[in-house]
Amino acid sequence: MFISFAMLIAGLLGFPSSLHGFMGTTGTLEGVVKDKATGTPLMGANVIIVGTPYGAAADASGKFIVYNIPPGLYTVRVQMLGYQTALVQRVEIRPDYKTRLNVDLEQTSIEMDQVIIQAERPPIEKEITGTTYRFSSEDLKALPVTTFKDVVGFKAGTTMEGNVRGGKTTEVSYLIDGIPVQDLISGGLSSDLPTSSIVEMSIQTGGFDAEFGNALSGVVNVITRSGSNEYDAAFRIDRDNLFGGTQNNKEQELELSAGGPVLYDKMFYFVSANYYSSGTRWWQDMDKFFGPPTDKSLNLFTKLDYQFTSDVRLSTQLLLSDKEWRDYEFSWRFNLDGLPIRDRKTTRIAAILSHTFAESSFYTIRLSHQSISSLIGESKEAIDPTDIYQYDFYLQYIIDGSRSMFSESAQNTTTIKADITSQIAGYHVLKAGAEFNLYDVSADVLKYEPRKTFFGKPILTEPQLNFSTAYNYRPRSGSIYIQDKIEPEAGMIFSIGLRYDFLDPTASRPAIEQIPSTNPNDTIKFRPVGFVKAKLKQQFSPRIGFAMPLAEDMFLFINYGHYFQFPLFDYLYSGLDVVTLQRGASAVVGNPDLEPERTQAWEISLRRVLNKEFVASVTYFQKRTTNQIDTKTFVAIDSKAAGDFGFTEYVNNPSAEASGFEFVLTRQGGVFLNGDVSYTFMKAEGLSDRASQGLDYLQWGFQPVTSLFPLSWDQRHSVKVNLAFQLPFDIDARLFWNFYTARPYTYYPSRDGFTPLDPTRLFVPNNARMQNFNNIDIRVQRAFDLGLMRSSSLIAYVDVRNLLHERNVKWIDSSGRIGGELGDPSAYFIGRRTKVGIRMEVGF
Repeated sequence: MFISFAMLIAGLLGFPSSLHGFMGTTGTLEGVVKDKATGTPLMGANVIIVGTPYGAAADASGKFIVYNIPPGLYTVRVQMLGYQTALVQRVEIRPDYKTRLNVDLEQTSIEMDQVIIQAERPPIEKEITGTTYRFSSEDLKALPVTTFKDVVGFKAGTTMEGNVRGGKTTEVSYLIDGIPVQDLISGGLSSDLPTSSIVEMSIQTGGFDAEFGNALSGVVNVITRSGSNEYDAAFRIDRDNLFGGTQNNKEQELELSAGGPVLYDKMFYFVSANYYSSGTRWWQDMDKFFGPPTDKSLNLFTKLDYQFTSDVRLSTQLLLSDKEWRDYEFSWRFNLDGLPIRDRKTTRIAAILSHTFAESSFYTIRLSHQSISSLIGESKEAIDPTDIYQYDFYLQYIIDGSRSMFSESAQNTTTIKADITSQIAGYHVLKAGAEFNLYDVSADVLKYEPRKTFFGKPILTEPQLNFSTAYNYRPRSGSIYIQDKIEPEAGMIFSIGLRYDFLDPTASRPAIEQIPSTNPNDTIKFRPVGFVKAKLKQQFSPRIGFAMPLAEDMFLFINYGHYFQFPLFDYLYSGLDVVTLQRGASAVVGNPDLEPERTQAWEISLRRVLNKEFVASVTYFQKRTTNQIDTKTFVAIDSKAAGDFGFTEYVNNPSAEASGFEFVLTRQGGVFLNGDVSYTFMKAEGLSDRASQGLDYLQWGFQPVTSLFPLSWDQRHSVKVNLAFQLPFDIDARLFWNFYTARPYTYYPSRDGFTPLDPTRLFVPNNARMQNFNNIDIRVQRAFDLGLMRSSSLIAYVDVRNLLHERNVKWIDSSGRIGGELGDPSAYFIGRRTKVGIRMEVGF
């Protein structure tokens, strides 16, 4: 298998006429240069991207094209002998996108000053057939967000927690410069990144091409900054507790960045770092136990680019992220030092080589190594499973003892990616790529949890559930994709791609046998009797996209694809060691034979330019996910935990469905007001909304769910308003309003916390709704020109979250009480918070 896989990679890399760029980290500039008076194509006109080695000359038809350009805002000079030079400013190069620039030059017999032209962004991107949203570095600086991940919730079809089109938050893939930054044990983003290091960020909520894998719902791709021939530096600081009071988190952030040349025209550097600290919204309780701050993180990003020639570029990167924090639970508020401290460190080094080896072809090779280490708790030896923490008389607050939990995990990922790009016959953009990953994952977990009723009350008469495990495995994965993007005529796009992925778990799963019984009244029992080597997991994913003009100002987009995601490594390997299995010690056991989760999705979109400034779109999407992860228990049906020759195992079982409409109205180019307004109607239903659902139901004595129910993030009606205002006195303001109708929760009341109020009532998950959510965030800033050096400015800003101080409900207990019997304030989203800060930018 691996020999044939390697041969296929070699074959692709040796066939440059049919391949394309990987992971969309560079863009293309193309256009036509003509005589302004006659319309005659100007052969030989020079097109130069100022401050870079990139450029081209127009051919006999006046056409030019420049490939493999790093994203950003550029100035383009177009010149020809006998014509007045044109300087086009703010030309935006975007990843995996063709920026079109048509320039008309005016004849002149004398030397004249350059004519300056402001480039305009096209109202509709026709090259991308799926739904994609882009944010520039200037957008990120002006938005009311703390990290770049927060931006995901700003767009149609998403939630503020990061769910995309009805999927789980772990179904979104995050990439930095085309290289994944995923936590493969716990899921989600593995590290943060200083905002100043981002030049552009794209969010794909549907219809992503074959070059993107291991994601079911969305792809977030971040492109980082590079240095240039000009030195620049920036400094930012903000705090939220300058005005006293209690409506703050005692939060502060400091960020620094700098870039410039090491060797003029050859080598450039960029470095950025930020330090964040917070007492959290619970600082009044936290301060009684710990010195501030209780949450802190340090992120460092550095990049060194070397331009060997105008065609060869090497980029090296280092990303460091260190985060330390403490959890808060209201029932522990009198014993917070009994909760374990948490720490996560991420290191990623990467090298990216790009070579434009022909007029219309280039390849890119990426090599990276990412290391993630996570620690929960301070000492494994200090944990005594028989020493259960103590509740008060009413079993409400925990007043003594510590949570029995220690976890030390590590994951090392070495990745090599290769891709190649070529344009054929002027209208075929063919691309292909290959990727291979080597993993080294390990975990040492000692974890005991008391059994609880569905209503949250501890069952003190039962022994604790044991979730301990220890494992170390070295799986490997790889992929190949090929895609053809065809543009047979102006405005029409066909995109056809196929992706192949594999995962070799390099582990064995337990073999199960039924224990015979001579007593017909005995319930069925199972036990592990050996191990069976896990099979190689494979996935083929076809992707099809289509775009065509229906009129001069209206376009139709259709996209269909198969998507997949391999299970988290914890679901594969947890509790697989022989001793744990034979003793029935672990409450849940991994399954290295789990299949990838699979989604079939399609969308159809109609986008129309209403006038010079307004664009409207309507999109319908539908998707079905199968092979989702849940737990199945191989024990006697009257058991409540692992043991007794049985155990609970992760399995592929549940399915989910999501569908909806998205309506978006966008304005750009306005003098005083720009932005977008969206409305989404969406349904998200499934058989399970968490991987532990089967085990949970077993403990509580409930039967498995057999019919679809609304998932916890089922957000039926959503309105999002994202507006940018240009106010008097050069004040810029951004407003983000997020409204959605009530999400579901399970109403199954109890009077005492141990038994249901009505024992005959059928248990139905998420059978009730909470309250509507309404939130407004604003950011107001003003820039002051300091008149120093080449350029300098001081930006003062105020960032207000939850401007109206709404008490938005986060959760309700099964008896319909906000915050449960304790009135837990964490049942509400955070109230109003105000940050004040300054940012200084200098160019010299």
